[in-house]
Amino acid sequence: MAEASLSEQDIALLRADTPGIANRIHFNNAGAGLAPRPVLEAVKDHLDLEAETGGYEARDQANDAYSAFYANIAALIGARSHEIAYVENATRAWDMAFYAIDFRPGDRVITGRAEYVSNYVALLQMKEKAGIEIDLIEDDAHGQIDLSALKAAITPRTRLIALTHVPTFGGLINPAEDVGEIARQRGVLYLLDACQSVGQLPLNVSHIGCHMLSATGRKFLRGPRGTGFLYVSETVLDQLTPPFVDLESTRWIDAHTYALRQDAKRFENWERFVAGQIGLGLAASYAIGWGIGRLSKRICDLGAILRTELASQRGIDVHDKGLGKCGIVTFCVKGEAPEATLHRLQAHAINVSVSNASSARIDLPQRGLSALVRASVHAYNTDAEVEAFMHAVLDTAKPARGQSLSKRDDPGSIQNAV
Repeated sequence: MAEASLSEQDIALLRADTPGIANRIHFNNAGAGLAPRPVLEAVKDHLDLEAETGGYEARDQANDAYSAFYANIAALIGARSHEIAYVENATRAWDMAFYAIDFRPGDRVITGRAEYVSNYVALLQMKEKAGIEIDLIEDDAHGQIDLSALKAAITPRTRLIALTHVPTFGGLINPAEDVGEIARQRGVLYLLDACQSVGQLPLNVSHIGCHMLSATGRKFLRGPRGTGFLYVSETVLDQLTPPFVDLESTRWIDAHTYALRQDAKRFENWERFVAGQIGLGLAASYAIGWGIGRLSKRICDLGAILRTELASQRGIDVHDKGLGKCGIVTFCVKGEAPEATLHRLQAHAINVSVSNASSARIDLPQRGLSALVRASVHAYNTDAEVEAFMHAVLDTAKPARGQSLSKRDDPGSIQNAV
């Protein structure tokens, strides 16, 4: 059954909840989404409470909101509350899982060309320190990880499959569930980087089949910066020893003995951004309330509109790969450096970002690319904003004679775009 779409009224309500859309077009949700008003108010209220009563005291008074984080994140990804850890960002969450594996010389880790830079340099470090081998799987004809090649690469020494679900530098959606089925059949640990997919795509760890999943709060989930989470399946918990521990992750038994917690909190630190944890839990609840499937459909549909509009213009090259594509759209304007495009769009109060080859050494250089403009939409963005975006892009990238934008509503003002 097809997922229901958001109505015009729904989009208007989302926009009314998003103060940041008033004076600009925000197409940088893959960088940091605009937080909804309930999340902003919850974070600000807790900071005010800390200032008035003290940090420890404020934490105690906000215990229900603080603790709700675990249930809300679990509900968002189809997990159990005790399988969720609060971590300060997606990279550190990924690190806590990866470095918890007791790698030995000759162990092999499988990954693909969509892998995030911080993850891949961690693989390189572990290669230097522990003597692991990295098996880099090529893309298939569609540009996603080649499942046949992945299956063929698994050996008795394969310890881990590390996959980035959605890369930071493109609209690709890797086939995470298919990879999970291979991992299950072959008995291999599976770590999924969901940094760009959480809040943008429906995620269910049982369906995906991953043992570990790392994610951020600040992107499509629209939570505060400096927040993230790690999911660790209870079935593999005892195979993972955190790379460092403290009083939160352990129980100090006596002067010579400690015991790790028997839940995912063994990956947490005692000190954390309490207001951020409250805000992230609320951001998850907010997304669930709208229906993550409905939000995802809107995001992907709007991304497809933007991708089609850009691809239809002579002088613009779109560079997204994969059978499935999301709300991230990457492109280049011929004759204009991506940084120049970014600055030109900023002058129109339009936010985008640039993905450089320095963050994608195993992908962009292979495609002869040094950088890309990355535009990333959310459910609160509008068709009218796509029109305004296209007009701004085409200030330099003039359409060919007789070529025009697709016929849509007049973009009007940013404030009134619905």
